Amino acid sequence: MTCSRAVFRCFKSLERLGDRITGAAGPYFVGLAVILIGIGTICFFDVVLPGLQWPLISWPLCIIIALNLHMHYFYVCTVPPGFVEDPPRSVPESFLWAKKPQKKRALTSGVSWSAGDSVKITKAEASKCRKCGTRPERTHHCRVCNRCVLKYDHHCPCVGVHNERHFVLFMAYLVLSTFCFSTLGYPYILDALGVNYMREWPHHVPELAYILTYILSVVLCFAVGIMLSYHLWTISKGETTVETHDHEHYSKLANSRGEDFVNSYDLGKIMNLKLFFNIWEGGYSFTTLLLPLRVPPYTDGRHWARRPGYEHHYGLKIGEEFTDEEDEEE
Repeated sequence: MTCSRAVFRCFKSLERLGDRITGAAGPYFVGLAVILIGIGTICFFDVVLPGLQWPLISWPLCIIIALNLHMHYFYVCTVPPGFVEDPPRSVPESFLWAKKPQKKRALTSGVSWSAGDSVKITKAEASKCRKCGTRPERTHHCRVCNRCVLKYDHHCPCVGVHNERHFVLFMAYLVLSTFCFSTLGYPYILDALGVNYMREWPHHVPELAYILTYILSVVLCFAVGIMLSYHLWTISKGETTVETHDHEHYSKLANSRGEDFVNSYDLGKIMNLKLFFNIWEGGYSFTTLLLPLRVPPYTDGRHWARRPGYEHHYGLKIGEEFTDEEDEEE
């Protein structure tokens, strides 16, 4: 028992050290990402784009993709994820924000309602954090920020209810842009390597910079593509990354009693995706996925859409919900 406690304390110390390093190095990682994304954009626009056919089509499409890539990463890093103590947010009148169709109904805070009798949104129940106190359900404590975040997903930077849409769209446009770079830029990598015996490299970007950027683009396309697929899968199940692990445990508990666990937030794959991107019948237009605009979530983080007939998760008893772990000092 003494040995196991020593090992537990050792891992907890390493975990806390990792949190401190992550928090301290976060701005540097963001700066590095901005530099790499900028270099990749310059390489594509200088080397690849001028050689594409149909410039009247290819140029606008590439510019839109680049704008979405840069702007969604900007939103991820600058939009607060949604801390519990933050006041309610309103949608400002700005050209950066998408306009909601007038015929759509808006969510009214503190009131349960249904839009077209298809989606029921109810007030979240209260839960407790050992460090922050009372909080709405689907809220978790970020150990790096040391604050509770509404619909917390992960920290890289901190992703919650108000910037999770931009994080997923950033990954989507990063995969799309790196895929285009990897496929359309392949002939130029042969030129940069000297395979085609070009006498002179006719571009402003140095050959070595293009080679390294191309290799990084191929790696990112595969790596981020896997991450994007995983996040879209969890979204289609009505879960966050944290909730996915929690629900696996809840399912085992329910199965041990001969019951099935049912996630009350799961309204079906298509509806879950529509709610996440806020393009359902009570939200915004599908075209907002194609434009680098701010779009608020369908909820304020204190009201949630649930399956018809469900007020709680089925198969989970009161007191069995996970609470964020508290660092034990024994």
